[in-house]
Amino acid sequence: MGRAVVAVVPFVVGGLVASTALLAVSSPTTTTLFLVHLAALVGFALVVAVRLSGFADADWFGWTGWSPFVAALASGVGVVFLVTGSTALVTLASSAALRMPPSTQFLQLLSALDIAWAMSALMVGLGRLGGRRLAVGGGLLLGVVCVWSIGAYLAAVGFGPDGAWIVDGDALVRYVIPFDVMAAVAGSGALVVGTWRATRQEVGGDGGREASEQARPQS
Repeated sequence: MGRAVVAVVPFVVGGLVASTALLAVSSPTTTTLFLVHLAALVGFALVVAVRLSGFADADWFGWTGWSPFVAALASGVGVVFLVTGSTALVTLASSAALRMPPSTQFLQLLSALDIAWAMSALMVGLGRLGGRRLAVGGGLLLGVVCVWSIGAYLAAVGFGPDGAWIVDGDALVRYVIPFDVMAAVAGSGALVVGTWRATRQEVGGDGGREASEQARPQS
């Protein structure tokens, strides 16, 4: 866990430093600016998830006495928290640097965090099921679909005169919430299934070794 925290620090610091460059951007909040910013945040979360996903295989909670499944699931959730937390810090700093209205900053934070947690959970789960290539592909696809759904909402509703977020419940139900639910189900489902399969294989492997040792003639 300590190594994972140390590994994420350079990304957070780099994101915060890069956010200061956005102070030079003097532009009203538009759909294009919002979506480019959101896509950059999703890319940041994807890179951090790739960097940290390997740490999820370590035994973070061996001292608790939890079952292998629960301990492995908890380590995966820990990675999700680190990815989501680092994305939150960079989102807050960069949105403020762009001088977005407060309501739009809140929309950006909600959007980035919804995508970051689901994407990182999906990547940890798919990594345990099929390796890094599958994890990156799945995470990238989820990120693209979620950004597209926000773009569809903004294309239908737009922003207020001052660039503020216009809350339209019907449009949210039509364009955003279904994709948020699908992303949440995909992320949490992949994490649980991938963890279950990985721990079952480990237990099966241990059982096989024990059986072969018991069957081996004693000298």
